[in-house]
Amino acid sequence: MALISRRSLLTGAAALAAQAAQAAPPQLRLRLLETSDLHMFATDFDYYRDRAEPTVGLAKVARLIRTARAEHPNVMLFDNGDIIQGNPLGDWVAQPGNLPPGAVHPMFQAMNLLGYDAATLGNHEFNYGLPFLDRSLAGAAFPFVCANLEHLDGRSYLPPSMVIERDVKAEDGAMVRLKIGVIGFLPPQIMVWDRSNLEGRVRAVDIVAAAERYVPALRARCDVLVALCHSGIESGPRTTGFENAAYHLAEVPGFDVIFTGHSHRVFPGPDYQGRPGVDAVRGTLAGVPAVMPGFWGSHLGIIDLDLVREGARWAVANFRTEARPIYRREGARVISLAEPDPAIAGAVGPAHAATQAWVRRPVGDVEFPVHSYFALLGSEASVGLVNAGQAWYARRLLADTLYAGLPLLAAAAPFKAGGTGPDSFVDIAPGALALRDVADLYQFANTLVAVKITGAQVAAWLERSTGVFQQILPGQDQPQDLLVRSFPTYNFDVISGLTCQIDLTQPYAFDGKGDLVRPEARRIVDLRFAGRPIDGAQEFIVVTNNYRSDGGGRFPGLDGSKTVLRAPDLNRDAIVSYLQAQGRLADLPAPTWSFLAPSRPVVLSVRLAAAAERFLPGRPDLRRVAGSEDGYAKFEMRLA
Repeated sequence: MALISRRSLLTGAAALAAQAAQAAPPQLRLRLLETSDLHMFATDFDYYRDRAEPTVGLAKVARLIRTARAEHPNVMLFDNGDIIQGNPLGDWVAQPGNLPPGAVHPMFQAMNLLGYDAATLGNHEFNYGLPFLDRSLAGAAFPFVCANLEHLDGRSYLPPSMVIERDVKAEDGAMVRLKIGVIGFLPPQIMVWDRSNLEGRVRAVDIVAAAERYVPALRARCDVLVALCHSGIESGPRTTGFENAAYHLAEVPGFDVIFTGHSHRVFPGPDYQGRPGVDAVRGTLAGVPAVMPGFWGSHLGIIDLDLVREGARWAVANFRTEARPIYRREGARVISLAEPDPAIAGAVGPAHAATQAWVRRPVGDVEFPVHSYFALLGSEASVGLVNAGQAWYARRLLADTLYAGLPLLAAAAPFKAGGTGPDSFVDIAPGALALRDVADLYQFANTLVAVKITGAQVAAWLERSTGVFQQILPGQDQPQDLLVRSFPTYNFDVISGLTCQIDLTQPYAFDGKGDLVRPEARRIVDLRFAGRPIDGAQEFIVVTNNYRSDGGGRFPGLDGSKTVLRAPDLNRDAIVSYLQAQGRLADLPAPTWSFLAPSRPVVLSVRLAAAAERFLPGRPDLRRVAGSEDGYAKFEMRLA
């Protein structure tokens, strides 16, 4: 934990006064705690692998919360959103009848035990629709605030902010009244990502614009102002509707603390090292103390404030920031740093047991292993299985429509391809498939959608996906990193029903945000349908999900206007129906893409789970070369 001074917002005499306040000993200390992106990981359990998981869980964070409270005289606890969706427990609760009117959502049963002071919404709160969200929030024993979500007539959907008055203990032992202002924000992109649930019902406005509207009056009413900002950290030029706006929010005058999240990273820490205006060691954004506590309960965010009296109000003199983990890694070993709290596990016990029974239901059988270790290396059995199920389902629904005669393709991404940790890979053994295996293949509660686009748009779709790869230089002696680690694998779409190659020697056309930065760049080569070069004017039906079809990921041409089918079922349910209809799958889905061999040999370096080594006999171009401290193993791929 680093001790640092608050940013100086004043000049002249005011600046000297601020410096004097910093030098003075604190008269009052306040500790603020944050959880974020819990995603229904109430306990330390992995429903996909049906086993205990020491790297996740509110039950483990609860131990850190109790310890943090014992260490400090004045403590407040907040949550920063993405609470009710994210794993099979959340999906089970959201099924019709499993959260009847008046019942308390199991996650809020657990959170209520911990005495949260306030919370805001995340983008995934809307995945099950507004009626389910409203029923869920009704069971929370703590208030929610959100300043940039409105009804269509301009009324706030939730209170934009609040002031909590709290009697706290000063350093001299006296009890004093402190006023803590709290305001919440979420990514305005929810209107794209959950268009079908939100369009015509609510609207989301720019985060910074909402702050500029509400903060001045709120600042005048409080001693300490806290932002619950379900948004990531980017310090580049701001545009209206910026998704990762926590840094730009910190530039709005008046904030003392920025709680951030959404990006599933840890701050302070090396994830944000070297960004302008961001101190990744001390934990500040534009000089304002900030924290991001990982995801799924991996960390507890802590900000300690030292306050001094300035006239009639209290002001921040110094602070400390920390993202406190529930575990650490020593090579491949996971060392637990917190035992699960039995009270939290007990609160969700009945729903947890029901979810276990639900995900263990058999749905089919496969005669081959289904894994995602090589999903970014040209072998995508896991994605191919998803696409086979999506295409089978959509073909039946389109059979008697105007679109029945058009070629049908299917698009899906490897959600678990190592991006969130060395355990985030699909690994399903041959034999009976359970519902939990399908949930492992398809983690999100997306609904199945089909779009009508041209061959040229198909090519652009694939071109956008190739931003996950670094540009390589042929003939270099040293291994070259293959992947852009900041690129989310859920934006690497594989389209089945055609074939292509990827030329890694070319630069990417689209950057990680989806902006077209090199219109002339072409990585997708030899794109073929039915064995022939694809016709750019030919029309295709592509089966995907509502997130992608409505503009999620900013793929070219996908903005909700190309939709020809919105199915009533989840993509996951379509895959289950496919497996049940097939009974047993004997053949691996055929790969649809490969890397184009460069003019001179190259060696590509990639991090995979150590468990990938047992599949190397099927990939003679791959070899394991080393382990690593963060739990990954290093592999090299020869491309020649």
